[in-house]
Amino acid sequence: MGILNVTPDSFADGGLYLDPGAAEAAAVEMEGRGADLIDVGGESTRPGSDSIGAEEEIARIRPVLERLARSVKVPISIDTSKPAVAEVALGEGAALVNDVTGLRYDAALAEIAGRSGAGLILMHARGRSRDMYKDANYVSVPGEVSAELRASLERALEAGARRDSVVLDPGLGFAKRPEHSFEALAALPDFAALGRPLLVGPSRKSFLSAAIGDRAPEGRDAATAASVAAAVLLGAHIVRVHNVPDMVDVVRVADAIRAAMKGRPT
Repeated sequence: MGILNVTPDSFADGGLYLDPGAAEAAAVEMEGRGADLIDVGGESTRPGSDSIGAEEEIARIRPVLERLARSVKVPISIDTSKPAVAEVALGEGAALVNDVTGLRYDAALAEIAGRSGAGLILMHARGRSRDMYKDANYVSVPGEVSAELRASLERALEAGARRDSVVLDPGLGFAKRPEHSFEALAALPDFAALGRPLLVGPSRKSFLSAAIGDRAPEGRDAATAASVAAAVLLGAHIVRVHNVPDMVDVVRVADAIRAAMKGRPT
């Protein structure tokens, strides 16, 4: 899944794709370099960010989605927690809704996904983006994240989403200190017990700096590659990344290793 942020303030690429033409060109390049999905976001959810209104978010994503409907063939995901934004995006051709709140803000997203037949990605997080780290308190990361993802899945099903449409995301970096994010990544086999495909999004996130030292986001691609490889080997079905060409290579090699591991006697 290639990341396409049409925002002025996202942590790794804020402002690069605000222009719809630039966003379209980036999406076409991602598809050409191996992306299977493209995730379009009109609101930054980085730690410390403030939320924006639905009208502003729609104004950012609608012209981009209109262009992508004509220029790319891979499915488009809309990264939003707002039902009004999801409705517009699905009307413009998006096929998935990616909710970083896991329906904690508004379960109507699940009803919209169920009614439209769209996929629904539910991520684990706590609190609001501007102060999420105050809720980064865990006794057991695998146990608590599993329980809260299960609660999100149940909310989705109660609101009308189809079970086979739901993907779960442990939310690396969201309401998690670096050690919590590494624990969540290591716990992917535990989350697989929830019975849904797993999406993992480690790309260029600050938790990686705990292992490699403080670097700007664009200096974290090698660390991202290590975490993407680990995610695939531990069972991730989708990885959400900025640097599509390099991470496609990483995924292909990790997939080959995983296939070889399955053939070994235990």
